[in-house]
Amino acid sequence: MSLFFWWDPLAQDDGNTLVSKGGIYELGFFTPGNSNKRYLGIWYKKIPIQTVVWVANRINPINDSSGTLTLNNITGNLVLTQNNETVVWSTTSNSLRKKSVVAILLDTGNLVLIDEKEENKENFLWQSFDYPTDTFLPEMKFGLDFKTGLNRRLTAWKSPDDPSPSDFSFGMVPHNYPDAYMMKGDKKFYRSGPWNGLHSSGSPQVRPNPIYDFRFVYNKDELYYTYSLKNSSAVTRLVLNATASLRYRYVWIESAKRWETYTSVPLDLCDTYALCGAYSSCVISDSPVCQCMKGFKPKSPQAWYAMDWSNGCVRNKALRCEEKNKDGFVKLSDVRGKGSGCALWFGDLIDIRQFAAGGQDLYVRMDSSELDHVNEGHNKKKGVIVAVIVSLAIAIICGILILGWCYRQKSSTYVKDKSDFSIKEDRQNSGMQQVDDGDLPVFNLSTIAKATNNFTISNKIGEGGFGPVYKGILADGVEIAVKRLSTSSGQGLNEFKNEVKLIAKLQHRNLVKLLGCCLEGEEKMLVYEYMPNSSLDSFIFDEQKSELLDWSKRFDIICGIARGLVYLHQDSRLRIIHRDLKLSNVLLDKEMNPKISDFGMARIFGGDQNEGNTRRIVGTYGYMAPEYASDGLFSVKSDVFSFGVLLMEIISGKRSRGYYNQNQSHNLIGHRIGQ
Repeated sequence: MSLFFWWDPLAQDDGNTLVSKGGIYELGFFTPGNSNKRYLGIWYKKIPIQTVVWVANRINPINDSSGTLTLNNITGNLVLTQNNETVVWSTTSNSLRKKSVVAILLDTGNLVLIDEKEENKENFLWQSFDYPTDTFLPEMKFGLDFKTGLNRRLTAWKSPDDPSPSDFSFGMVPHNYPDAYMMKGDKKFYRSGPWNGLHSSGSPQVRPNPIYDFRFVYNKDELYYTYSLKNSSAVTRLVLNATASLRYRYVWIESAKRWETYTSVPLDLCDTYALCGAYSSCVISDSPVCQCMKGFKPKSPQAWYAMDWSNGCVRNKALRCEEKNKDGFVKLSDVRGKGSGCALWFGDLIDIRQFAAGGQDLYVRMDSSELDHVNEGHNKKKGVIVAVIVSLAIAIICGILILGWCYRQKSSTYVKDKSDFSIKEDRQNSGMQQVDDGDLPVFNLSTIAKATNNFTISNKIGEGGFGPVYKGILADGVEIAVKRLSTSSGQGLNEFKNEVKLIAKLQHRNLVKLLGCCLEGEEKMLVYEYMPNSSLDSFIFDEQKSELLDWSKRFDIICGIARGLVYLHQDSRLRIIHRDLKLSNVLLDKEMNPKISDFGMARIFGGDQNEGNTRRIVGTYGYMAPEYASDGLFSVKSDVFSFGVLLMEIISGKRSRGYYNQNQSHNLIGHRIGQ
């Protein structure tokens, strides 16, 4: 039953429930945990673990089996009664046509009242989404409606046995810059930070993902945050948990029949609201985590060094606002502040956290004498500027002379190949190397090292035949992936040159973009756009993550790979044979769009050439065409063969090489042909 009419009551003792049209959610009576009390609620219909997402009478439970839910034809409201007389809960709609009101449980989990005679069926008279309990579902609005005065906030259950409201809540606060707070009673416990256009400013680690899209709306009528599913088959919810004092996001893993924690907050000690007091910044990697800002000192030194930071910090020197003092500002980078754009904050600065990357810039006003101290003296700064200008002028003149000499010597030192690409050693620059490939940028080693945090293991995101791959963030905030050639790699300078000369000139939405390279001493690195969802094989062959790829998404991915191949084989200036097409060489961007990568083994065909031959067989067995694996013959057909293997892997979820049945072939192709 998906419709509920006034003449058809829902009684607790008859076991009837109201089920959404698609069979996703169910409304009925339930008893939580070890309690003996009864509640009217909504839960997932198809999930074996009863997971309640909304409770109607959480304040007034029913003590026996006499509960009845009716749609009152006089008021047009849902009414929950005990012993057919005591009202324990009811809705608050104001329909003029009482008898044409019906209740519907939607596939979003939203219980709504509508007027059957109303043409616009989305004009709800009342909806449960306006009165959430502890769970935030997709399409629900979390925030305020300024016209009606509604404040849609989450309040945790007191315990797994008691859904009544606890003192642990999460809601939007509209004052000054809108923000979301977790509260324990009237005490602030956690602040997410204002919306900056991409995410909450206090959560730079939150990035676009393959499960849902989030959106923030703020206008004269409404202030709310919402999210919608990218994959209709995914099941996710955000829950406030009073027992753990945490906010969880769960994802249902069908194959494992369990809820998996996707994210949770607070993440660490620095997420605690105002932990360090005023004018102090929390840095989780420091010890102690709280540090006074530049130009400030502990207000209570004895308590501060005893790790009681609640009193915060005070200025070394008070501000003097006379113009002659020329007060200025000190910049603090990557902090949790007050939102995007130009936001002015008056009064004490509290709840400031410094992130490794992805935060915002905060400018703090300082007395002029304090500014001089921070900047190591005003006069010294002038001298440094003059020295820098003179040094730059000398460097530019020397650079022009060196470039002129290099140009004259160019034709006699090396010959450019047909792809207009070359690498040569500059002996006068201690092993520095030059790339001659049109507009391809060259990064300094220091820039890449800083972006990847000196190639720390925490920044390492993978390893391939070329060597390790690191995630990095450039100074302008651009995320990058860095492939660093390993000394033990089977690939070397030729493969490096091959990748640069090919992919640098290719521009297609289904090919990974090369941003530049780094050649310094023994270091050879390629810098790409960062793909947040890693490679396709990490989804297809993972039992849990594969649940996130429904057939529609898999079809889109297959079409994207095919478009990339068509470009390489037909639409680019030169015909390019990839020779190593496989799932691990297909990367996924934030929208799960596929991008073909790793062109180190690729070959160029020019003119009317359709086939090539090599004695050096490279690639991955299981993806190689038979004529290439045995005789070294390769062509467009070689990539098409690999694409066919890749296609079967995407559909079946099985690897191209492996054991599947003792009476069948030991590879996926033979297994499918045998069937």
